[in-house]
Amino acid sequence: MHFIQKNKQVAAVVVVIIIGIISAVLILNTEKSKTSDEEHEHANEVIPTELEQNVPHDEHEHSAQPQEIIKGPHGGKLFEQDGYGVEVTIFEQNVPPEFRIYTYQNGKALAPETSSISIELERLGSKPEVFNFTKENNYLKGNTVVKEPHSFKASIIAKHDNKTYQFAYDQVEARVLISDKQLTLNSIEVLTAGPAIIKSVLNLQGEIKLNADKSVHVVSRVGGIVESVSVNAGDKVRKGQVLASVSSQIIADMRSDLLAAQKRVDLARATYVREKQLWEEKISAQQDYLQAQHDLQEAEINAQRLQQKLTAIGSSASGKGLTRYEIRSPIDGVVTNKQISQGQVVSEIDSLYEISDLSTVWAEMTIYAKDINTVKVGQKVTIKASTFEAETIGTIAYVGALVGEQSRTAMARVVLNNPNRNWLPGLPVNIELVSDEVEVPLAVSVEGIQTLRDWTVVFGRYDEYFEARPLTLGRQDDKYAEVLAGFEAGERYAAGNSFLVKADIGKAGASHDH
Repeated sequence: MHFIQKNKQVAAVVVVIIIGIISAVLILNTEKSKTSDEEHEHANEVIPTELEQNVPHDEHEHSAQPQEIIKGPHGGKLFEQDGYGVEVTIFEQNVPPEFRIYTYQNGKALAPETSSISIELERLGSKPEVFNFTKENNYLKGNTVVKEPHSFKASIIAKHDNKTYQFAYDQVEARVLISDKQLTLNSIEVLTAGPAIIKSVLNLQGEIKLNADKSVHVVSRVGGIVESVSVNAGDKVRKGQVLASVSSQIIADMRSDLLAAQKRVDLARATYVREKQLWEEKISAQQDYLQAQHDLQEAEINAQRLQQKLTAIGSSASGKGLTRYEIRSPIDGVVTNKQISQGQVVSEIDSLYEISDLSTVWAEMTIYAKDINTVKVGQKVTIKASTFEAETIGTIAYVGALVGEQSRTAMARVVLNNPNRNWLPGLPVNIELVSDEVEVPLAVSVEGIQTLRDWTVVFGRYDEYFEARPLTLGRQDDKYAEVLAGFEAGERYAAGNSFLVKADIGKAGASHDH
């Protein structure tokens, strides 16, 4: 009996434990179900955005929701509402960009004439453009060209079967956001398009040459053998400075003749004095006196003639040697050419030195036949060295009267002051001649002109955006370019460092999306 009673107690404990376990499981399942229901309800709750939190509940329910733009059968943007569809494309294969619109009903193509459609484009900095459409083949074609870049906000109004449909989309191309602070940090200059004076510049090629009016060729006026050479090419010389000496038999003969003539003068003078005294004392006849006077005069004339011959060739009766002849510089200048050496035999026709005054030089330019009437004496030109940084202003002093038979070009010349000898003969130069000046109503700085794709553009400034504006350009110089189309007076654009804007647009990867 005791054993049976004990077994009953154990069974009761086991039952209590089992009941406790079951209760615990039921409680856990109940809590888990409750938690799951709460999480599900929270996950499905719509949290209003910051802007929507202040909008009445009714407006949330009835406001238009953004629609994802999908591609249509022709690769354009497809918009659908109540079964009616409009596909917008920009077609530009072998034609200027044009809108082409295809219409659909429940996914099937509609006859284009059954729809009346217009598109309004809003661009940065421009008035809205309205496009109307007419039937062509199986589509509706816009009535004007869609200007580049294709960056705009488009509003579409379509009418079909007495119903009106409205669609809209934004398209961004060749646009970048750059704040005013970023402009300052990157030193991007912003200018305003407007009138400007454009200079018509004729660019010519030229060369620096010696001033032939101030260059001389030095020769030996007598033949002989070179004894010494005192200067070399590149040396500065002064007028009268000895350049070289020549031993010449001709000089020796001339000096000997002069010395003999001078002796005869002395002898004739003494005879004249004696005969004059004897005649005055009535000792000799007047005829002897007159003869002595005549002989003196002839001796003096002969001596003077020989002296003048020596002077004419730049020599004198005196010298370190009877045969020595000194070649001297006729001007102040620089030895630009030397063709003499010691021991050389020279003649009267040999050019031994070229000496040039380099304080002035010539800039000679080549003028093609088509430009001859443009170049006039007295015009100002800018001369720039092509091999280093040097620039000066000159005036055309001479224009050639002949055109070369072979080259078909003429020559013009500018005389340049050259006190520091920057302009060396033989130096190639670029010459700019301003042939005309004209004021144009609209121009932009050449610093702002860039190339983007196959366009020539400036980047217009609209609030904090830059956007490319393709231009048609006219006349231009090194500062301004005339704008014929693509930009308006008063519009602002990037000028200095505009390439940074181009680089940012390239990084943004703005696509040509149609």
